[in-house]
Amino acid sequence: MVFKLDYLFKDGSYRTTEKERPLVSKLFPTLYFYIRILSLVYGGHKKAIRGEYDNTAWVYSSFWALDIIERSGIKVNIDGIKNLTSFEGPAVFVGNHMSTAETFLLPSIISSIKPMTFVLKESLLKIPFFKDILNAIDPIVVTRDNPREDFKIVMEKGVEKLAKGISVTIFPQTTRTPVFDEKQFNSMGVKLAKKAGVPLIPIALKTDAWTNGKIIKDFGKIRPELDMKFLFGKPIKVEGRGDEEHREVIEFIKTHLKEWGCQVVDR
Repeated sequence: MVFKLDYLFKDGSYRTTEKERPLVSKLFPTLYFYIRILSLVYGGHKKAIRGEYDNTAWVYSSFWALDIIERSGIKVNIDGIKNLTSFEGPAVFVGNHMSTAETFLLPSIISSIKPMTFVLKESLLKIPFFKDILNAIDPIVVTRDNPREDFKIVMEKGVEKLAKGISVTIFPQTTRTPVFDEKQFNSMGVKLAKKAGVPLIPIALKTDAWTNGKIIKDFGKIRPELDMKFLFGKPIKVEGRGDEEHREVIEFIKTHLKEWGCQVVDR
């Protein structure tokens, strides 16, 4: 079942409104954020092991994550949501990958409109508590060690998911990074959309307010002075080999990241 929350996305967009921030959030935003986000993960873990973590629970959790991020002082802007409702059925969503924030927040947008799952690396399913939540959403799991085998898995499992009406979100980069380098951005999402005969939706993402940690990548500093931005492009029909569509996705992401002041490697 899809949990409809379209009313929160007035005119196809979302803007953070002023919210009361606890004193600890103002003084120690990173500490406040991780105390609350780890509590959220633990609550999701308990639901998951009871078999109660369905699409509705996932969307609720994602909106709680959005609230935690906003009460940590970060403003979130989301645009292009009407592009998700302009067609029937599933799609392949392809975006750059800056931080852990995408995994937490995208369900509140996509899964509130269309059921969705992620293509995720296997190592994420080894994180205590968090792994139970990820297993509950039945992701497509890749190793990132064997590109040929990963491609085969994504094509087979992805087509199966899409045939059942479940959209697939892919981050075609080798790792999370605030720097966008198109050479590290493969065409797996384009090829999956073509094979399954579904639209391709590009996403430009700026989430560097949740930085990547130096020791543990998921635990970086929270920077309230930076905004988060999510922009969904128009559906793309993949034809031919998909080379033009892959270039279109890259240019969409590069153009908006540059507008937002992010670092882009031009080739």
